[in-house]
Amino acid sequence: MARRAVYYMAVKEGIDHVAAPVYSALNSLLSFTEKSIEVDGYPVLEYIDDKGDLFWFVRTGKVVCHDYNRYLPAMLEHFSDFDVAGLITWHEGENAPDKVFSVHTTGDVDTGNFGPASPRYMHNLLVWLEKNRLREGLEAFSVTTEATHWSGIMYGDAAPELIPVYKVPIMDIEIGSTEESWGDENAAKVLSASLLRIFDDDGLTLKNILCAGGTHFDRAFSGEIFRIWEDKAYGISHIIPNQWLVTGGYDGDRGLEKLKGCVDSIDGGIHGIAMHDGLKGAYKEKLRELGKDYGVPVFKHQQLRKPELIEWAK
Repeated sequence: MARRAVYYMAVKEGIDHVAAPVYSALNSLLSFTEKSIEVDGYPVLEYIDDKGDLFWFVRTGKVVCHDYNRYLPAMLEHFSDFDVAGLITWHEGENAPDKVFSVHTTGDVDTGNFGPASPRYMHNLLVWLEKNRLREGLEAFSVTTEATHWSGIMYGDAAPELIPVYKVPIMDIEIGSTEESWGDENAAKVLSASLLRIFDDDGLTLKNILCAGGTHFDRAFSGEIFRIWEDKAYGISHIIPNQWLVTGGYDGDRGLEKLKGCVDSIDGGIHGIAMHDGLKGAYKEKLRELGKDYGVPVFKHQQLRKPELIEWAK
Protein backbone atom coordinates (compact mmCIF):
# COMPACT_ATOMS: atom_id res chain seq x y z
CA MET A 1 0.00 0.00 0.00
CA ALA A 2 1.12 3.55 -0.68
CA ARG A 3 2.45 5.41 2.32
CA ARG A 4 1.39 8.98 2.92
CA ALA A 5 3.21 11.99 4.36
CA VAL A 6 1.79 15.48 4.87
CA TYR A 7 3.91 18.57 5.40
CA TYR A 8 2.67 21.92 6.69
CA MET A 9 4.46 25.10 5.69
CA ALA A 10 3.58 28.76 6.25
CA VAL A 11 4.50 30.26 2.89
CA LYS A 12 2.92 33.70 3.28
CA GLU A 13 5.57 36.39 2.90
CA GLY A 14 7.15 37.51 6.15
CA ILE A 15 5.69 34.70 8.28
CA ASP A 16 8.23 31.87 8.29
CA HIS A 17 11.94 32.25 7.52
CA VAL A 18 12.36 28.65 6.33
CA ALA A 19 9.04 27.35 5.00
CA ALA A 20 8.97 29.69 2.01
CA PRO A 21 12.50 28.88 0.71
CA VAL A 22 11.91 25.16 1.27
CA TYR A 23 8.66 25.37 -0.70
CA SER A 24 10.50 27.24 -3.46
CA ALA A 25 13.12 24.47 -3.58
CA LEU A 26 10.39 21.81 -3.74
CA ASN A 27 8.55 23.72 -6.47
CA SER A 28 11.66 23.76 -8.64
CA LEU A 29 12.25 20.06 -8.01
CA LEU A 30 8.79 18.51 -8.38
CA SER A 31 5.70 18.54 -10.55
CA PHE A 32 2.70 18.95 -8.27
CA THR A 33 -0.94 18.10 -8.73
CA GLU A 34 -3.41 20.49 -7.11
CA LYS A 35 -6.07 18.87 -4.94
CA SER A 36 -9.58 20.26 -4.46
CA ILE A 37 -8.83 20.94 -0.77
CA GLU A 38 -7.78 24.48 0.13
CA VAL A 39 -6.28 25.90 3.32
CA ASP A 40 -6.00 29.68 3.68
CA GLY A 41 -6.81 29.96 -0.01
CA TYR A 42 -3.90 27.74 -1.08
CA PRO A 43 -4.74 24.46 -2.86
CA VAL A 44 -3.13 21.42 -1.26
CA LEU A 45 -0.36 20.05 -3.48
CA GLU A 46 0.31 16.37 -4.14
CA TYR A 47 3.43 14.60 -5.33
CA ILE A 48 3.60 10.83 -5.97
CA ASP A 49 7.06 9.30 -6.17
CA ASP A 50 8.21 6.39 -8.32
CA LYS A 51 7.36 3.92 -5.55
CA GLY A 52 3.78 5.18 -5.37
CA ASP A 53 4.20 6.95 -2.02
CA LEU A 54 2.14 10.13 -1.63
CA PHE A 55 3.36 13.47 -0.32
CA TRP A 56 0.95 16.30 0.38
CA PHE A 57 2.11 19.86 0.97
CA VAL A 58 -0.26 22.09 2.90
CA ARG A 59 0.57 25.76 2.48
CA THR A 60 -0.74 28.10 5.18
CA GLY A 61 -0.84 31.77 6.04
CA LYS A 62 0.40 31.21 9.58
CA VAL A 63 2.52 28.58 11.28
CA VAL A 64 0.03 25.82 12.12
CA CYS A 65 0.91 25.52 15.80
CA HIS A 66 0.74 29.30 16.24
CA ASP A 67 -3.00 29.24 15.50
CA TYR A 68 -3.82 25.65 16.37
CA ASN A 69 -7.43 26.26 17.36
CA ARG A 70 -8.13 27.41 13.80
CA TYR A 71 -6.08 24.81 11.91
CA LEU A 72 -6.87 21.67 13.92
CA PRO A 73 -10.39 21.14 12.47
CA ALA A 74 -8.99 21.10 8.91
CA MET A 75 -6.14 18.82 9.98
CA LEU A 76 -8.62 16.37 11.47
CA GLU A 77 -10.96 16.53 8.49
CA HIS A 78 -8.47 16.27 5.65
CA PHE A 79 -5.11 15.04 6.97
CA SER A 80 -5.84 12.56 9.74
CA ASP A 81 -5.22 9.34 7.79
CA PHE A 82 -1.55 9.95 6.98
CA ASP A 83 1.38 7.86 8.18
CA VAL A 84 3.49 10.82 9.24
CA ALA A 85 3.39 14.62 9.29
CA GLY A 86 5.94 17.39 9.46
CA LEU A 87 5.89 21.09 10.25
CA ILE A 88 8.55 22.91 8.22
CA THR A 89 9.75 25.98 10.09
CA TRP A 90 12.69 27.93 11.48
CA HIS A 91 14.55 27.60 14.75
CA GLU A 92 15.80 30.42 16.90
CA GLY A 93 16.33 31.14 20.56
CA GLU A 94 18.78 32.42 23.10
CA ASN A 95 21.99 30.36 22.96
CA ALA A 96 20.52 28.25 20.14
CA PRO A 97 23.14 26.54 17.95
CA ASP A 98 23.48 27.88 14.42
CA LYS A 99 23.76 26.05 11.11
CA VAL A 100 21.64 23.11 12.20
CA PHE A 101 18.96 20.91 10.72
CA SER A 102 16.87 20.13 13.75
CA VAL A 103 14.08 17.58 14.20
CA HIS A 104 11.95 17.18 17.31
CA THR A 105 8.73 15.53 18.39
CA THR A 106 5.69 17.43 19.61
CA GLY A 107 4.53 17.63 23.19
CA ASP A 108 4.09 19.81 26.24
CA VAL A 109 6.23 18.11 28.86
CA ASP A 110 4.99 20.31 31.70
CA THR A 111 1.40 19.11 31.40
CA GLY A 112 2.23 15.63 30.12
CA ASN A 113 0.52 16.04 26.75
CA PHE A 114 2.58 14.19 24.13
CA GLY A 115 1.89 13.97 20.43
CA PRO A 116 2.23 10.61 18.66
CA ALA A 117 5.85 9.85 17.77
CA SER A 118 7.38 7.55 15.17
CA PRO A 119 11.02 6.61 15.91
CA ARG A 120 11.30 4.92 12.49
CA TYR A 121 10.24 7.91 10.43
CA MET A 122 12.26 10.27 12.61
CA HIS A 123 15.30 8.03 12.13
CA ASN A 124 14.78 7.94 8.36
CA LEU A 125 14.51 11.72 8.18
CA LEU A 126 17.62 12.30 10.29
CA VAL A 127 19.62 9.83 8.20
CA TRP A 128 18.61 11.49 4.93
CA LEU A 129 19.25 14.99 6.26
CA GLU A 130 22.77 13.84 7.07
CA LYS A 131 23.28 12.13 3.70
CA ASN A 132 21.98 15.12 1.77
CA ARG A 133 23.98 17.56 3.94
CA LEU A 134 27.17 15.73 3.03
CA ARG A 135 26.14 15.41 -0.62
CA GLU A 136 25.54 19.16 -0.80
CA GLY A 137 28.90 19.88 0.88
CA LEU A 138 27.39 21.76 3.82
CA GLU A 139 30.26 20.99 6.17
CA ALA A 140 29.41 23.89 8.49
CA PHE A 141 25.93 22.47 9.16
CA SER A 142 25.03 19.58 11.43
CA VAL A 143 21.95 17.42 11.98
CA THR A 144 20.53 17.29 15.49
CA THR A 145 17.56 16.45 17.66
CA GLU A 146 16.18 18.70 20.36
CA ALA A 147 13.89 18.32 23.33
CA THR A 148 10.22 17.55 22.78
CA HIS A 149 8.17 20.76 22.80
CA TRP A 150 5.33 22.59 21.11
CA SER A 151 5.45 26.22 19.99
CA GLY A 152 1.70 26.55 20.43
CA ILE A 153 2.43 27.15 24.11
CA MET A 154 4.25 30.38 23.25
CA TYR A 155 1.88 31.53 20.50
CA GLY A 156 -1.88 31.88 20.42
CA ASP A 157 -4.31 30.48 22.95
CA ALA A 158 -4.40 26.76 22.14
CA ALA A 159 -4.57 24.39 25.10
CA PRO A 160 -1.84 21.72 25.33
CA GLU A 161 -4.62 19.13 25.69
CA LEU A 162 -5.16 19.58 21.93
CA ILE A 163 -1.73 18.14 21.09
CA PRO A 164 -2.72 14.43 21.30
CA VAL A 165 -5.98 15.04 19.41
CA TYR A 166 -4.14 14.87 16.08
CA LYS A 167 -3.25 11.18 15.86
CA VAL A 168 -0.66 11.40 13.08
CA PRO A 169 2.98 11.28 14.27
CA ILE A 170 4.22 14.83 13.69
CA MET A 171 7.67 16.39 13.89
CA ASP A 172 8.97 19.93 13.66
CA ILE A 173 11.63 20.02 10.92
CA GLU A 174 13.73 23.14 11.18
CA ILE A 175 16.73 25.10 9.99
CA GLY A 176 18.40 27.28 12.60
CA SER A 177 19.18 29.58 14.07
CA THR A 178 20.10 32.87 12.33
CA GLU A 179 19.11 34.76 9.19
CA GLU A 180 22.22 33.51 7.40
CA SER A 181 21.18 29.89 7.93
CA TRP A 182 17.48 30.44 7.26
CA GLY A 183 18.31 32.01 3.92
CA ASP A 184 20.88 29.44 2.82
CA GLU A 185 19.54 28.08 -0.49
CA ASN A 186 21.61 24.90 -0.24
CA ALA A 187 20.21 24.22 3.23
CA ALA A 188 16.71 24.58 1.82
CA LYS A 189 17.62 22.09 -0.93
CA VAL A 190 18.90 19.59 1.64
CA LEU A 191 15.76 19.82 3.74
CA SER A 192 13.38 19.66 0.78
CA ALA A 193 15.11 16.61 -0.73
CA SER A 194 15.10 14.85 2.65
CA LEU A 195 11.35 15.26 3.09
CA LEU A 196 10.84 12.98 0.09
CA ARG A 197 12.98 10.20 1.61
CA ILE A 198 11.13 9.80 4.91
CA PHE A 199 9.86 6.35 3.86
CA ASP A 200 13.28 5.22 2.60
CA ASP A 201 14.63 3.07 5.39
CA ASP A 202 18.19 1.85 5.88
CA GLY A 203 17.06 -1.58 7.11
CA LEU A 204 18.59 -1.23 10.56
CA THR A 205 16.72 -2.64 13.55
CA LEU A 206 15.82 0.22 15.88
CA LYS A 207 16.11 0.07 19.63
CA ASN A 208 13.60 2.71 20.67
CA ILE A 209 14.68 4.70 23.70
CA LEU A 210 13.04 7.32 25.88
CA CYS A 211 15.57 10.04 26.66
CA ALA A 212 15.21 11.93 29.94
CA GLY A 213 17.19 14.76 31.51
CA GLY A 214 19.86 17.05 30.17
CA THR A 215 19.40 20.27 28.23
CA HIS A 216 17.29 21.32 25.25
CA PHE A 217 20.06 20.47 22.76
CA ASP A 218 21.96 17.76 24.59
CA ARG A 219 24.82 15.96 22.89
CA ALA A 220 24.33 13.05 25.28
CA PHE A 221 21.33 12.15 23.11
CA SER A 222 21.74 13.95 19.79
CA GLY A 223 25.30 12.65 19.53
CA GLU A 224 23.96 9.09 19.34
CA ILE A 225 21.47 9.40 16.49
CA PHE A 226 23.81 7.87 13.91
CA ARG A 227 25.45 5.17 16.04
CA ILE A 228 25.25 1.73 14.41
CA TRP A 229 26.10 -1.63 15.97
CA GLU A 230 25.28 -5.18 14.86
CA ASP A 231 22.85 -3.86 12.21
CA LYS A 232 21.04 -1.87 14.90
CA ALA A 233 20.58 1.82 15.70
CA TYR A 234 18.80 3.92 18.28
CA GLY A 235 15.23 4.98 17.64
CA ILE A 236 15.09 8.39 19.30
CA SER A 237 11.83 10.32 19.47
CA HIS A 238 10.61 11.97 22.68
CA ILE A 239 13.34 13.69 24.69
CA ILE A 240 12.27 15.09 28.06
CA PRO A 241 14.78 17.68 29.32
CA ASN A 242 15.62 18.33 32.94
CA GLN A 243 14.01 21.79 33.10
CA TRP A 244 10.52 20.48 32.28
CA LEU A 245 10.83 17.39 34.44
CA VAL A 246 11.29 19.86 37.28
CA THR A 247 8.60 22.39 36.38
CA GLY A 248 6.20 19.55 35.45
CA GLY A 249 6.59 17.96 38.87
CA TYR A 250 7.69 14.59 37.51
CA ASP A 251 9.04 13.68 40.94
CA GLY A 252 5.50 13.94 42.35
CA ASP A 253 2.37 11.82 42.40
CA ARG A 254 1.54 12.30 38.69
CA GLY A 255 5.11 11.89 37.45
CA LEU A 256 4.80 8.22 36.63
CA GLU A 257 1.41 8.74 34.96
CA LYS A 258 2.86 11.44 32.69
CA LEU A 259 5.85 9.27 31.81
CA LYS A 260 3.57 6.37 30.90
CA GLY A 261 1.57 8.70 28.66
CA CYS A 262 4.81 9.64 26.92
CA VAL A 263 5.86 6.02 26.36
CA ASP A 264 2.40 5.06 25.12
CA SER A 265 2.57 7.80 22.48
CA ILE A 266 5.66 6.22 20.87
CA ASP A 267 4.90 3.89 17.96
CA GLY A 268 6.31 0.45 18.75
CA GLY A 269 6.90 1.32 22.40
CA ILE A 270 10.39 1.48 23.90
CA HIS A 271 13.25 -0.94 24.44
CA GLY A 272 15.08 1.13 27.04
CA ILE A 273 15.25 4.38 29.00
CA ALA A 274 18.36 6.57 28.90
CA MET A 275 18.54 9.02 31.79
CA HIS A 276 21.02 11.86 31.95
CA ASP A 277 23.47 11.32 34.75
CA GLY A 278 22.83 14.85 36.02
CA LEU A 279 19.22 14.10 37.00
CA LYS A 280 18.37 14.27 40.69
CA GLY A 281 17.57 11.06 42.51
CA ALA A 282 13.79 11.55 42.74
CA TYR A 283 13.48 11.74 38.94
CA LYS A 284 15.79 8.76 38.43
CA GLU A 285 13.60 6.76 40.78
CA LYS A 286 10.49 7.54 38.71
CA LEU A 287 12.31 6.42 35.58
CA ARG A 288 13.36 3.19 37.27
CA GLU A 289 9.73 2.58 38.23
CA LEU A 290 8.74 3.24 34.63
CA GLY A 291 11.33 0.78 33.34
CA LYS A 292 10.13 -1.88 35.77
CA ASP A 293 6.51 -1.40 34.67
CA TYR A 294 7.44 -1.73 30.97
CA GLY A 295 10.07 -4.41 31.46
CA VAL A 296 12.90 -2.40 29.86
CA PRO A 297 16.40 -1.48 31.08
CA VAL A 298 17.06 1.94 32.58
CA PHE A 299 20.61 3.19 32.25
CA LYS A 300 22.80 6.30 32.44
CA HIS A 301 23.35 8.22 29.23
CA GLN A 302 27.03 7.24 29.09
CA GLN A 303 25.97 3.67 28.32
CA LEU A 304 24.55 4.82 24.99
CA ARG A 305 28.15 4.83 23.75
CA LYS A 306 28.36 1.06 24.31
CA PRO A 307 24.99 -0.28 23.19
CA GLU A 308 26.27 -3.84 22.87
CA LEU A 309 26.68 -3.92 26.67
CA ILE A 310 23.11 -2.81 27.42
CA GLU A 311 20.92 -5.69 28.61
CA TRP A 312 18.06 -5.05 26.19
CA ALA A 313 14.70 -6.60 26.98
CA LYS A 314 13.94 -9.65 24.82
